[in-house]
Amino acid sequence: MIEITNVTMDFVGTAVGESKRAVRALDDISITIPDGCVYGFLGSNGAGKSTLMRLMCGVYRMQSGSITIDGREVWDNPEAKADIFFVNDETVQYADFTLAALAKYFASYYDRFSQETFVRLIKTLGLPTDRKMVTFSKGMKRQSIVAAALSCGTKYMVMDEAFDGLDPAMRKMLKDIIVDEMIDRNATLIVSSHNVAEINELCDRAMLLHQGKLVFDDEIDNIRGSVSKVQIARRSGVVTQDEIEALGLEVMKYSATGSVTQAVVKGVGEEITDKLEGLSADFVELVPLTLEEVFIYELEARGYGYESLAEN
Repeated sequence: MIEITNVTMDFVGTAVGESKRAVRALDDISITIPDGCVYGFLGSNGAGKSTLMRLMCGVYRMQSGSITIDGREVWDNPEAKADIFFVNDETVQYADFTLAALAKYFASYYDRFSQETFVRLIKTLGLPTDRKMVTFSKGMKRQSIVAAALSCGTKYMVMDEAFDGLDPAMRKMLKDIIVDEMIDRNATLIVSSHNVAEINELCDRAMLLHQGKLVFDDEIDNIRGSVSKVQIARRSGVVTQDEIEALGLEVMKYSATGSVTQAVVKGVGEEITDKLEGLSADFVELVPLTLEEVFIYELEARGYGYESLAEN
């Protein structure tokens, strides 16, 4: 497994007209990524997802905390790094490579690199072998790096916005290829995406970062079940937010029209309905939420999104 324990990361930069100051990118993050799962990184813009991925792969060194791969610290540890491959969101560094040169480059770093797998994947993806990658489209470059990553035979693969720049048909094809290859060797895939529906479809587990802090980390089904939209009707008078919170429920969003109340409430469905019985309402309905809706409500509760824009 990958264990991330109390990780804090600061960057020192210079704002316009100011002296150098530290900017906290990650603040005391602790998560565990078990073997054989597909794990999704979600977050608001600038939340720290890419920074955490680079720390996991030993690209950056954290200020405090630890990251271990199967019990081995990843920083400055070639043996640990040999078990993990990072698919960066940038490919400019490979611009002058042909695919043959790309294979040779990664084979020099990864002892388990399979030329047979690489040739098979390149053929499946229909990528040209006689051109430099600078002539490739963004999607073709991404496909090439993913093919190389899968050919390296690592136990863990980390992909930052892996499907960016791909058309829908190629996104599905590449996801199917990745999942099949990873399942065949019981490998672990960690992927970030701004497409929450994609994380919902692809992943077993996910976490959400906002402003460098961990909001949640759990199995997808548990995340979706942790927040519900409630519709309440009461002829004797509208149910207020204070009444709902007095029952011990955390209200993330509230609105009322006439005698009907709508609220987004934290908690498991049965627990919520049991507590709402205390309202003597004429009608109570729980509406399940998608992962995307949970994502939006969690961030809105922290002042991020349309509501914060409207306030400004």
